[in-house]
Amino acid sequence: MTLLFMLTVCLSFLALLATPSFATNQANSCRSYCGNITVDYPFSLDYGCGHPGFRDLLFCMNDVLMFHISSGSYRVLDIDYAYQALTLHDPHMSTCDTIVLGGRGNGFTVEQWRAPYFNPTPDNVFMLIGCSAESPLFQGFPGKHLPCRNVSGMGCEEYYDCPAWSLIGHKKVGSVYGSGPPECCAVAFEAIKAINLSKLQCEGYSSAYSLAPLRVDGAGGWSYGIRVKYSVQGNDEFCRACEATGGACGFGTDGVKQLCMCGSFNSTTNCDS
Repeated sequence: MTLLFMLTVCLSFLALLATPSFATNQANSCRSYCGNITVDYPFSLDYGCGHPGFRDLLFCMNDVLMFHISSGSYRVLDIDYAYQALTLHDPHMSTCDTIVLGGRGNGFTVEQWRAPYFNPTPDNVFMLIGCSAESPLFQGFPGKHLPCRNVSGMGCEEYYDCPAWSLIGHKKVGSVYGSGPPECCAVAFEAIKAINLSKLQCEGYSSAYSLAPLRVDGAGGWSYGIRVKYSVQGNDEFCRACEATGGACGFGTDGVKQLCMCGSFNSTTNCDS
């Protein structure tokens, strides 16, 4: 009897070692990958996983992660979970080597309900190219008081030195606004809240960002793309409590209410309740 009991205990112990814990299984049930990018909370590729404010946002196509909002689709180059930021690429955005005209670029505009969750970072400059004198960008700014500004040391004066400008030529703004708007106007996103080329009557745009307070030699050394800060609104204690009890953070069929997914059941609190 004693030998049989010891054998049963040993087999049970080995079975526990060979089987992943409930907590590990559930905590990773919503995590996924697209190419070499990890997709984790608050993002998700599966409906019902992640934070409800980030639903219907990311799509994986042939191992390429795409970010879709009202202004269009962008390739996701990186998700920085430590600093809560995404780096996006718009194929029709101008860089130091290529100027793309014709208003084909996406710019950056989010739906009103998503606006609290996403904003380009303060060190992200948008350089609007070939804007009409009637553009809303220049209205209400008489004389020399244009809205165009350098952002984190990046602006049109440096951008004009890029090789791409030598292919199309350019003119700089005169000392008075009456001489015509500049061919390039650099603005921070917060200044105008939306980069919409049609509404701003601009032919193209470029976007660059700075990750460190290091000065580089000209616009040729800038990082081109859209650096977006994301924010999970409100108190996120719900998700932390859910994951601490082995659950995965998600939301209900209404697309709003948060749920803790606990394998065979969902909870409105955590997997221990």
